[in-house]
Amino acid sequence: MARRSEPPDGGWGWMVVLSAFFQSALVFGVLRSFGVFFVEFVAAFEEQAARVSWIASIGIAVQQFGSPVGSALSTKFGPRPVVMAGGILAALGMLLASFATSLIHLYLSIGLLSGSGWALTFTPTLACLSRYFSRRRSLATGLALTGVGLSSFAFAPLFQWLLSHYAWRGALLLVSALSLHLVACGALLRPLFLTEDPAVGGPGAQLASLLHHGPFLRYTIALTLINTGFFIPYVHLVAHLQDLNWDPLPAAFLVSVAAISDLVGRVASGWLGDAVPGPVTRLLTLWTTLTGVSLALFPMAQAPTALVALAVAYGFTSGALTPVAFSVLPELVGTGRIYCGLGLLQMVESIGGLLGAPLSGYLRDVTGNYTASFVVAGAFLLAGSGVLITLPHFFCFSAPTLKPQELVTEALDTKVPLPKEGLGED
Repeated sequence: MARRSEPPDGGWGWMVVLSAFFQSALVFGVLRSFGVFFVEFVAAFEEQAARVSWIASIGIAVQQFGSPVGSALSTKFGPRPVVMAGGILAALGMLLASFATSLIHLYLSIGLLSGSGWALTFTPTLACLSRYFSRRRSLATGLALTGVGLSSFAFAPLFQWLLSHYAWRGALLLVSALSLHLVACGALLRPLFLTEDPAVGGPGAQLASLLHHGPFLRYTIALTLINTGFFIPYVHLVAHLQDLNWDPLPAAFLVSVAAISDLVGRVASGWLGDAVPGPVTRLLTLWTTLTGVSLALFPMAQAPTALVALAVAYGFTSGALTPVAFSVLPELVGTGRIYCGLGLLQMVESIGGLLGAPLSGYLRDVTGNYTASFVVAGAFLLAGSGVLITLPHFFCFSAPTLKPQELVTEALDTKVPLPKEGLGED
């Protein structure tokens, strides 16, 4: 098959966007809405809530820490068979969970098996999308990731309806059937061969080069810091509002307001990321800084109007940073190394996501309120912004003469060896 010198920026790429939209919905929409099964599992197995909570936690951990496996397999075999296999595993895990007789069974079926399936789907799909787009990459990513928010609204009431009509075993069977659509999403991922691919080597060579790639390592640190504070409002905002004597229903509604703003922010930021000249890193730094400031201001707001305004601001800016965060990586490491780069990045940054909520809860226990929790969360994002400004070309007001993928193409055409440190190094 002929190799392209650069991404097509359209064509079949829009089908990849459609695949990524449904795939993100079927992975993270299910994960975000799985809490409706929580009460059913507690009652069915007569277990403590903390032990039941491990079902989703194991699934999330396996999905995040297994991302490099999905990336390595996609580098070797292409994303299509990997994502299709992941869809089968995700559906099989839910199917086996419907026959569960103990929590251990659910840990292994949903946590380990479905989690492994999710690990083989999300990262390869986003990496494949990044290879199809260059100028429109931020917009394409933003549109793809709106599937997470839309499915979060749809799946929670759907799962509740399934539980009321079919009980939890029947509901899990139907969620298994729903998850099987990931196979169709994988079938849409047509492989794209770029001129730079032979130069970057196999998964082992790519991993070794990324571990010595200064900008990539700094970017990984930045996103890990951002991830530590990013999810705090979704975990503790309702509890914070109840400390302010809000009723549970209005408090939950405020989280929905943030989620709606998140959707708008993803699309708007995707469009801006492609329209505004200069490195997209600057836009990511702007959204990260504004998200950190809005988080730190939450404890200062007491009036309902101020809290609604902050929820809108947080939702928009946190949603806006997501698509550009994925768009920065190909500029740093080149599209040839995007599979391994994205997998390694997601594995490391997940540490921040896993530690953020427990740290926030610990600060609440120590201080008696959520003031320190939100301030520290905002400080993590501001620290991440500080690391982002150290990336290459951040302070340049003219685009670099050669993009990373163009540097590889030039090396292949002229037989000039690539720089020893790798693409994008300082």
